[in-house]
Amino acid sequence: QVQLVESGGELVQTGGSLRLSCAASGRTFNSPVMGWFRQAPGKEREFVAIISRRSGNTDYAEYAKDRFTISTENEKNTVYLQMNTLKPSDTAVYYCAARRTFSTNPLGWDYWGQGTQVTVSS
Repeated sequence: QVQLVESGGELVQTGGSLRLSCAASGRTFNSPVMGWFRQAPGKEREFVAIISRRSGNTDYAEYAKDRFTISTENEKNTVYLQMNTLKPSDTAVYYCAARRTFSTNPLGWDYWGQGTQVTVSS
């Protein structure tokens, strides 16, 4: 089992920045791939970014490539999502997830956190 706890979500103005954190505990060795997803009200959950804690490989959703950065601090079993130049359309609950293999598909993730709310005011 792996437990994931997100933090860092809050209310921010348009153009602002936030850094989300996801602390992993438990049998993290078997789930080395970490990802961020988000879900806005009335919309489906969508992929944001992914990182392999073993290889360092990353990938991003198109809308996130120029503004968001995913990183990991393996000693702390923590994954971060740095979000810059935030827009009202970024308002959503952001979820951290973990899995064995590198895939941006929202399906097939083994573990999910409880989510952290990000609200961007216009």
